[in-house]
Amino acid sequence: MGSLGFWRLAQADPEWIAAVDPDGTEHRAGDLLARADRVVHGLRGLGLEPGDGFCGLVPNGVEGLVLYLAALQAGWYYTPVNWHLTGPEIGYIVADSEAKAFFVHERFADAGAEAAEAAGLDVGRRFAFGEVPGFRPESELEDGQPETHPDDRTAGATMHYTSGTTGRPKGVRRRLHGIDPDDSAELLTFLLGLFGIQPGRPAGQDPQAHLVTSPNYHTAVTQFGGTALHMGHTLVYVDHWDAEDTLRLIDKYAITNTHMVPTHFKRLLSLPEDVRKRYDVSSMRWAIHAAAPCPVPLKAQMLDWWGDCIWEYYAATEGGGTIASPQEWRAHPGTVGKAWPISELLLVDDDGEPVPANTPGTIYMKMVSGDFEYKGDKAKTEESRLNGFFTVGDVGHLTEDGFLFLSDRKSDMIISGGANIYPAEIENEIVLHPKVADVAVFGIPDEEWGEQIKAVIEPAAGVDPGPDLAAEILASLEGRLAKMKWPRTIDFIETMPREPNGKLLKRKLRDPYWKDRERAI
Repeated sequence: MGSLGFWRLAQADPEWIAAVDPDGTEHRAGDLLARADRVVHGLRGLGLEPGDGFCGLVPNGVEGLVLYLAALQAGWYYTPVNWHLTGPEIGYIVADSEAKAFFVHERFADAGAEAAEAAGLDVGRRFAFGEVPGFRPESELEDGQPETHPDDRTAGATMHYTSGTTGRPKGVRRRLHGIDPDDSAELLTFLLGLFGIQPGRPAGQDPQAHLVTSPNYHTAVTQFGGTALHMGHTLVYVDHWDAEDTLRLIDKYAITNTHMVPTHFKRLLSLPEDVRKRYDVSSMRWAIHAAAPCPVPLKAQMLDWWGDCIWEYYAATEGGGTIASPQEWRAHPGTVGKAWPISELLLVDDDGEPVPANTPGTIYMKMVSGDFEYKGDKAKTEESRLNGFFTVGDVGHLTEDGFLFLSDRKSDMIISGGANIYPAEIENEIVLHPKVADVAVFGIPDEEWGEQIKAVIEPAAGVDPGPDLAAEILASLEGRLAKMKWPRTIDFIETMPREPNGKLLKRKLRDPYWKDRERAI
């Protein structure tokens, strides 16, 4: 194959700045390569063989990147763990993934130590970045190891755990094919190629830089960041996302591409005009977003501000998907795009029968090379499948010409008086109000109607919550949303419970209303 893939690029150009930590520390490709090679030798010394795996509880930055690069050239599964979980929850993932080693950053020392104990992991297989009680310094794993490229290299993979909307999270595990890691890395670049993204290396290409805006334990963050690195882009890491800081980094590092979610757009657009004009964002050529339906006016405002660089896709940890170029979206506002060249879509009714165009149905997807299993859960794997296609339970419709539009997650649908109501449609209208920072809509029990519509709203900075604000927000829906879709009641909250990737933890808001019921509708 060609010349892409981190290991090839780092050997050819060791001085290339491959990553920038959140504190601004720059890391040369040659140094990262040497560290990844030492980690491979060290873990092989512990007895790790192809097909084994290990976990990392680490913040955004080069520690996780080194672990990722080690696993992907030694035939191992690397599982980056959500650092917002509790010790026992992390311990479950360490045990369930059958991790042969566990790396913990001192920032998460307490939860990491508790997790290692819960998983019953041998002390000799616990490694710390910084000080973690009961863990060996990670440097001990690397000390004395050669910086030579390991022999018998074979491609590994990441194994991410789904967020577990029902039951415990499950690892999404793909079969390892035993191919050369360099060739595998080059194949991975197909993903960014779908968006027309160009390599930044080998030398002589236009420099490219990718801004990592969300935690590295999310699948898309790992995939887009890792793939950008394999294309020779510089990775610029963010520790805690901040709207103005994002603009500052785009300006400072001439960021050309990033991966975002609609919540990021809302917060960027909420910045005062003078702050927005302070920074040059003209370097941005591919601002890719996903994870939730994006209100049409919100995206239109981003396109007006940043130009035709806003790309959208629809996919899941399990695979994908669709893609919408800025031009396609302008022609079909609200679409998440058409199927990838290596993907197929199937929309079905509750009986599993295909639905006609423009008719809501459960979305199933299939990728040419998308074979996966939920580790240790054959029943869940089979339950999500239909004739080789899989679903994560989203509902939408396809137009005659193949453009997909999302309605909502099936489990979030409200059934009121026999009518199906999609919260996302209501949320997309309410969030446009200038006094609204964030919103969640869901169904709560109603003796007469089955469910009634509840909205929980996070007011914009400096806005007082209360009946007057609720009345103003409802009045703004006049003529834009059928009265049957208006929230019956509005509650206010100081901070919406969202994961850092923008995913709303709606269960935290909804569950208290259903706790005395036998089942939630």
